[in-house]
Amino acid sequence: MRSRFHVRPADVIPYSPANHTGTKNFRLIGRETVGAKQLEMLIGEVERGKGALPHAHPGIEQVCYLLEGAAHVEVGGEKFELAPGDACFFPADTPHVFTATSERARVMVIYAPPYEEDPERRRT
Repeated sequence: MRSRFHVRPADVIPYSPANHTGTKNFRLIGRETVGAKQLEMLIGEVERGKGALPHAHPGIEQVCYLLEGAAHVEVGGEKFELAPGDACFFPADTPHVFTATSERARVMVIYAPPYEEDPERRRT
């Protein structure tokens, strides 16, 4: 019997998000996986030199927690480097950039409210 609350990356179809290059996302927590209505969590895998092009999420806050690798971030006029264990915050409506600077970066991303980008639009 499959749990309604336990999700593995192998349980979901990865997708390439809009406004990103060299990125594969695995939406683990969301409406379609566990019925979450107030937030969404995914794992992103990003190739070196690739990632989020300048963009913003209208009305949606975003948190990134770097699991592996290294990344360069730009948000709200600030530029900084992320190492494993570092987190950053992208306020709603604020343009931001995320670029992997290591061979590969793995990042946990949380959106509130859920972004719910449709993976059928851009599948890997």
